[in-house]
Amino acid sequence: MKLIKNIFENTKPHVQKGAKFHWLHSVHDGFFTLFFVQKNTSKSGTHIHDYIDLKRTMGIVVFALVPAILIGMYNTGFQHYKAIGELASTGFFNIFLYGLLKVVPIIIVSYGVGLGIEFVFAQIRGHEIQEGFLVSGMLIPLVMPVNTPLWMIAVSTAFAVIIGKEVFGGTGMNIWNPALVARAFLFFAYPAQISGDSVWVSIGKSSQAVDGFSGATPMAQAAAGNPDVNVADAFLGFIPGSIGETSTLAILIGAVILIVTGVGSWRIMLSTVVGGAVMGIILNIFAGDNAYMALPFWQHLIIGGFAFGAVFMATDPVSAAQTLKGKWIYGFLVGVLGIIIRVINPAFPEGMMLAILLMNTFAPLIDHYVVQGNIKKRLKRAQVAA
Repeated sequence: MKLIKNIFENTKPHVQKGAKFHWLHSVHDGFFTLFFVQKNTSKSGTHIHDYIDLKRTMGIVVFALVPAILIGMYNTGFQHYKAIGELASTGFFNIFLYGLLKVVPIIIVSYGVGLGIEFVFAQIRGHEIQEGFLVSGMLIPLVMPVNTPLWMIAVSTAFAVIIGKEVFGGTGMNIWNPALVARAFLFFAYPAQISGDSVWVSIGKSSQAVDGFSGATPMAQAAAGNPDVNVADAFLGFIPGSIGETSTLAILIGAVILIVTGVGSWRIMLSTVVGGAVMGIILNIFAGDNAYMALPFWQHLIIGGFAFGAVFMATDPVSAAQTLKGKWIYGFLVGVLGIIIRVINPAFPEGMMLAILLMNTFAPLIDHYVVQGNIKKRLKRAQVAA
């Protein structure tokens, strides 16, 4: 590490203002702070310092995503070989390798396009490179179908960074989760690439799926009136779906990491699950002949993007509610709306994306009324005491 530090310190004079490569100052600073915490301290006022800065916080989130990434890679290969009828004769390594080769290019494109835009905006503004995309760059691939063309990933990422973040001022100022903005853009701009039976499984141009195999997700089957959920496969992650959303087990491991480290809000996670369960129970009561409404409420929690949304999307510290009571309200409404949209509206078999984006919009309003309610309570206490 000392060698790396010396390299950065020796090259620093060449990127300062007035130097030949001054236009690379933000990039140099961004990579330096990625490896080392700077010794900058406050000159005035009272501040509370912690050893964890924004980069380290984002790093913990990426680490929590690792189980979902690994199982997502394996499941990509699993679904491929299952589709062509060669699953039984293919070993674990080949299955994982196929998924690795499919998923890594998507991650590279996401980071390449997103960080490239971040570097340009940072240099134009003369600011430091903001760290928020360290997480968004990984979330975007995980919420996409595996066979989405790379150029669509690039366009969606660019839209999310420019329209979803930079126009609001960058990291910390955005009102919507950038990864969901990318998915929403892809959903509405190129609906054929994110809906239908064939988009969730990478079969290959020269391969044909065996007779009787369908790449439809459990939600798509339920929306079509055939709610046949293999609970074990749905929990472990061996079902068609977006790369990182299929394994509830992997997502739960990530949730534990976020909660133990204090990075993710357990209140939002828990209230989202409660909201989804309550809405699922209500739909079960009034199901009638609607097969999707009759789907057991707890199965809603392990299929689709519900678990992934509750743990990694709804808990975004920038776009979520900030007050303690607001987090309970925000999360509960995310869960309720997610189930309502996916069941009642057949055009959107997955409702978590729209539910979270909608509640991102109203999160500041929720916090406003929570704060105003607290102010009124304190004023009443002061009046009584007087």
